[in-house]
Amino acid sequence: MNLLCKFYFMRAAARKPSILAVFNMSNEKIYHKMEEIPMKLKRIIALSLSAASLALALTACGSSSSASDDAAQASGSSDAQTTVKLGVVGAIYEDIWAPAKEKLADEGIDLEFVQFSDYVTPNNALANGEIDLNAFQHRIYLQSEIDSYGYEIENIGNTFIIPLNLYSDKVKSVDELKDGDTVAIPDDATNGGRALKVLEAAGLIKLKDGADFNPTVDDIETYHKQIKIEELKANIIPSTLADVTAGVVNGNYALDFGLKTEDAIYKDDKLDIEEYWNLIAARTEDLSDPAKVEAYKKVVAAFQSDETEAVFNDQFGGYFIKAGWDQDLLADK
Repeated sequence: MNLLCKFYFMRAAARKPSILAVFNMSNEKIYHKMEEIPMKLKRIIALSLSAASLALALTACGSSSSASDDAAQASGSSDAQTTVKLGVVGAIYEDIWAPAKEKLADEGIDLEFVQFSDYVTPNNALANGEIDLNAFQHRIYLQSEIDSYGYEIENIGNTFIIPLNLYSDKVKSVDELKDGDTVAIPDDATNGGRALKVLEAAGLIKLKDGADFNPTVDDIETYHKQIKIEELKANIIPSTLADVTAGVVNGNYALDFGLKTEDAIYKDDKLDIEEYWNLIAARTEDLSDPAKVEAYKKVVAAFQSDETEAVFNDQFGGYFIKAGWDQDLLADK
């Protein structure tokens, strides 16, 4: 019997006035009221208090033993699951990861989604150990975060690429665009630079040969059509299609606004540029732990499956395209 149990048993076995004294110390008002109660009734109350104290002692002892037994059973159980916390941005990722989550459950891994409302927090949370993995970014963004903040995190598996397509409510094809038309592109460096490459592939502009990987409007050498390029926040471009002639729209925002890939007047076909591939990231430190590496290999394999690709095509109309699944980034871990 532990000390807590002995304490309660001693209290329960103590003389009745002692029990009343305990209550007197905890509540002076009760003390005064007890003085007004007849002696016979006091004895009944004291017996009731003694029984309650004894019951509390038994409950406390039983709870303590049960908790210890549960802990021992959990630590020794061969059926215990491993929880892997995956940081994502947006409910859409839970749909994409649903087949993997189901498969991992059969392999003893509970994949727990941790939602974030922005693109800044997930890498910080990963670096600080608040989550185990995250899956929301492409290689360019990951590298920019590492360069800016010194995070010791890395890519452990490729997931997909999201095309940046050109949409319009006013023309049916790129050929219909004319001088003076306005084309909207994202105003951030990564998506804006990629959008300019889409416009170049569509034959609307030519970029300078020495342009950076993420070119800017200043890197345009030639306008094959004298269009006006307007830089806007990526998330508002779909809603401004009524005001501009055309716009390059990120796949996730196209989905939100109900834009279909078949309705695009030009489809992004630069899908082999690895820097634009999305990925699963992990802490570098964790990749020296064989048990974690084994679990992460299962996570990557569960995602890179026919079932996931079916979700890409059936639920999201091809906005997500598998990329880099033939690369085993954990092979030497």
